[in-house]
Amino acid sequence: MIFEDTIEIKSLTKYYGNFRGVEDINLTITKGEVFGLLGSNGAGKTTILRLLMGLIKPTQGYISLLDRKKNKNNNLVKQKIGYLQGDYSTYSGLKVKDVIKFTKNIRNTKKDKAFELCERFSLDTSRKIGELSKGNKQKLGIVQAFMSEPELLLLDEPTSGLDPLLQKEFQDLLSETRNLGSTIIISSHILSEIENTCDRVTIIREGKIIATEKVSELKTKRISNVEIIFDSDISIDDLNQFSEIKNIHLQKNRLSCDLSGSGNNFIKFIATKNIKEIKIEPAKIEDLFLSFYSKD
Repeated sequence: MIFEDTIEIKSLTKYYGNFRGVEDINLTITKGEVFGLLGSNGAGKTTILRLLMGLIKPTQGYISLLDRKKNKNNNLVKQKIGYLQGDYSTYSGLKVKDVIKFTKNIRNTKKDKAFELCERFSLDTSRKIGELSKGNKQKLGIVQAFMSEPELLLLDEPTSGLDPLLQKEFQDLLSETRNLGSTIIISSHILSEIENTCDRVTIIREGKIIATEKVSELKTKRISNVEIIFDSDISIDDLNQFSEIKNIHLQKNRLSCDLSGSGNNFIKFIATKNIKEIKIEPAKIEDLFLSFYSKD
């Protein structure tokens, strides 16, 4: 059953002539969810966001967005969406405050909210767009996306160009916006960004979905490297009974192996042994991402 106010995507495909954009994308995103699109550059993440925003038309497939199939006024629907494009661009001769005023007028939003965000992100509203650095242009894009407190946010590489302090400020803003009930879709190739902000993530490779997981469950699938020196020799037969350990290298009382998930059974086993030394190196989410990408 699809609940009201979800995003439903069925068999979504986009080709640019003979070039693949995305192919057979199927997703359901629930209201209030923070959802990640994760993949390398060129995987198709931006294409999905542009299709959701209605900036391009699909070759085939179906999108139900903010009840769009019932609401024929797409301009009204777009007023409920905040969109941050991946490579911000607008008229270079305009001042920041002019862009904000224009956005306010077309989105029927409060100007005070916009200037509050400008102050929060240290953005000088008197400067012209052409004078702004990449980071400052990104700040302006964030202000425009968030200033109307939209029901849906589509954010393409949102922290690109931001320094670490402003990345933290952005994460705080994201959390506040989520608490207001907004649905948020983030496209990124930065794995820590997805890990720190999203409930679920879809991993995209060459325009196709290769996995959709809860971030909490994704973390449990990580593989950690374990090195143990036991007080006495142990048997390889003792180790082979545990499916959660792989790549076993055993030399008398020295063990090196990869441990997947929580490894509860293996941990219970080693707790019964006398151990001289143990070292566990947790794998990063990057390693898991690469393992997905390496699959055929």
